[in-house]
Amino acid sequence: MALLEIKNLTVSFDTSVGLFHAVKGIDLSLDRGDVLAIVGESGSGKSVAMLSVMGLLPRTAKVSADVMRFDGTDLRELSAHDRRRIVGKDMAMIFQEPMTSLNPCFTIGFQIEEVLRFHLNLDRSARRKRAIELLTQVGIADPESRLRSFPHQMSGGQNQRVMIAMAIACSPKLLIADEPTTALDVTIQKQILDLLMKLQADTGMGLIMITHNIGVVAETADRVVVQYKGRKMEEAGVLELFEAPKSPYTRALLAALPENATGDRLPVITAFDPETAAVR
Repeated sequence: MALLEIKNLTVSFDTSVGLFHAVKGIDLSLDRGDVLAIVGESGSGKSVAMLSVMGLLPRTAKVSADVMRFDGTDLRELSAHDRRRIVGKDMAMIFQEPMTSLNPCFTIGFQIEEVLRFHLNLDRSARRKRAIELLTQVGIADPESRLRSFPHQMSGGQNQRVMIAMAIACSPKLLIADEPTTALDVTIQKQILDLLMKLQADTGMGLIMITHNIGVVAETADRVVVQYKGRKMEEAGVLELFEAPKSPYTRALLAALPENATGDRLPVITAFDPETAAVR
């Protein structure tokens, strides 16, 4: 049984000019211990699709799916209360911007321990001990003193590590990493990716990596889903995707990589019709 199974996922929003379809009939699945990359340009519906799985979209969103199952549980039938028991514990998400995802009014320690209190019902001493263990695990020096720090007192890379610590606090079965290296310099990006892959290998959790960086895909993923305008254009193993892409949109993405440029200018990705360019 797949850890996560989604069939015909559609997400739409009411707007002043009518209904906007952000995600259009996407299928995907993830087995335990696998790493799946979802890649595509900004606005392709990558984050919206995964936020719908987490149940974190606003009430204005209309979400429908033929199947949306996590670890044998039908997510469509869960009440808001039951879903909150799963989100943050069995499935967790690392958001794009740690400086806006972390609450500036509370210390790092308080925010990590809040997750442990809600999901594991640990006492104060046990929460503090676990928080120190987590900060050590994600590579933050002097973790005891860092528990008293506020987000603005830490660097972007450190805050991203705190976000990862919060996400893995309850040993989730599924971790969704939404552009986890955004706004970080190249050296810190490599450290964060190495950390995520080590945690995935050590715990055996399923990992979904949302990114527009093809290089990240090559380094981390077992399988790749390519999205464009809310649709899945192609799904393949990472080697197959790079060696023999089937979708013209995937070929255009790969051709636009700087290392594939043949002249002074990078190729331009022109508009595609997702209906005719998609590979089912």
